[in-house]
Amino acid sequence: MAITFYDLCGKNQKRFSPFGWRTRMALAHKGLDYSLELVKFTEKQKLEFSGQSLVPVIKDGETVVNDSWAIAEYLEDTYPDRPSLFGSTEGRGMAKVIDNFVTRTIQPMIPSLIIADLAANVDSGCLEYFVSSREKRFGKPLTEVQAGREGRVEAALKAMEPIRAVIKDQPFIGGETPTYADFPLFAVLQWARCGSPFQIVPADDPIHAWFDRLLDAYHGVGRSEPAAA
Repeated sequence: MAITFYDLCGKNQKRFSPFGWRTRMALAHKGLDYSLELVKFTEKQKLEFSGQSLVPVIKDGETVVNDSWAIAEYLEDTYPDRPSLFGSTEGRGMAKVIDNFVTRTIQPMIPSLIIADLAANVDSGCLEYFVSSREKRFGKPLTEVQAGREGRVEAALKAMEPIRAVIKDQPFIGGETPTYADFPLFAVLQWARCGSPFQIVPADDPIHAWFDRLLDAYHGVGRSEPAAA
């Protein structure tokens, strides 16, 4: 079977979707080859075959899977001979808790820190859609959404404390090597790194060192995506 991975892209094919990065890291961890199909914000027709309009999506032979968590479980169960994403049944449960915690608690804090900067990384043909849809969501211009972010970043850092408490004493959440449990927060911080020059995590924070280790993991797949200037 040949895997096709559908992922969001912006200007110059930059890939910054926080859910796309979960899948990108999962595929790298499993060491699976795939063909890449990039999808711009206004190219939702490319995903019609999946029955919905959001990335990430993978097509593996005749099997179509969407949603980053569902994709992770599919890859784990379909390719058990490859390195495990979870390590054990217990590890799968832990990863699911972290995935939901990051998605519901930390990730919602990030847009107000980077949203206007992120617009600068959107393809020109999609920019009007991106700005209008986000301004409708927030109810004000993106520059106003992002204004005063220096006063809000501390709350995001505080929300990361449960993960910080673990990785200050060991390289990764699961121990000496990365597992899927590391990918949700990594993906959110990678979204910010690729989309905005604003530094969310200070250099002396254990989260910063952990993030650097993940950027270098899997032959540097994370670092291969340029940071926003």
